Amino acid sequence: MNMKLSRRTTTAAALTVLALAGTVAATAPASAATAKPAATTAAYNGVCGTGYSVVDSTPIGHVGTVYLTWNEDKGKNCAVTIRNTPGNRINMRVTLDALGDSIDPAVDSGTYTSYAGPVYADARESCVAWGGTIGNASAEDSGHCS
Repeated sequence: MNMKLSRRTTTAAALTVLALAGTVAATAPASAATAKPAATTAAYNGVCGTGYSVVDSTPIGHVGTVYLTWNEDKGKNCAVTIRNTPGNRINMRVTLDALGDSIDPAVDSGTYTSYAGPVYADARESCVAWGGTIGNASAEDSGHCS
């Protein structure tokens, strides 16, 4: 009889340990096992100059961002394309167009390590279109009528 009691006690203890292990596993945050590092987004670098504030940005795939800035005192927009991670020279481009005027868009294009631009457009009383390219990724947007 002593053997049966010992076997029952051992079985009960083992079941208790398994139940506790299941509870601990179930309460562990799921995100801890599947967490991925957040993607780094390039911050605006201030290259447009004093008085320009970011009014919009458009992601360029997962490789960078084209920023649109505005300077109220000058009545001008500025755009710059910035890589998330600077590196070897790569084809980059930024464009900015004051819509409705007869002036060609402002463009800066070349092989750069971190950013293309800045480019400027007189945009008082008009809307603008802007875009950027980094390698094979590109993006365009428009709006911001002043």
